[in-house]
Amino acid sequence: MKELVHIQNELKAPKSQFNKFGGYKYRNAEDILEAVKPLLFKHNCILTISDDMAIVGDRVYVKATVKVSNGTDSISVSAFAREPETQKGMSDSQITGASSSYARKYALNGMFAIDDTKDADETNTHEKDDGKPWLNKGTPQFDAVYKYILEGGNIADVEKKYKLSKEIKEQLNTKP
Repeated sequence: MKELVHIQNELKAPKSQFNKFGGYKYRNAEDILEAVKPLLFKHNCILTISDDMAIVGDRVYVKATVKVSNGTDSISVSAFAREPETQKGMSDSQITGASSSYARKYALNGMFAIDDTKDADETNTHEKDDGKPWLNKGTPQFDAVYKYILEGGNIADVEKKYKLSKEIKEQLNTKP
């Protein structure tokens, strides 16, 4: 669908939201939709978004599907977000809504080729790049650093080699 190629090329969806707690900018699904609507109109396309619920094991996921059509052809992209079992201060419907928003954002990212990995929300500190890689949970590096900390290692030494988010620091400081 050639229209989608043009929309992807023309789309500019800046990060207009600000997380005061983490001190970083981010974009949400509404920001993407606001930026893409004029381009959909320009290229005579329509966009629809739908949600479905999926149960995997004992966990509930929201599956968001974004569909773009020119009236003849269409392309769909889906993304999943897991509902947490509980979220302090949120009702069940608010938890589902937050998961829906998250899944929709990432389905929109996939449809419109928006790459959030370069400036990931959880690692965005707006500091100059010092060349150190981020330490990410679920990697062999994280496992090795965690073992090092458990054996009496110092986080300050780890920070000489890796950038650490607040979340990773907390996890490293939490011993089983």
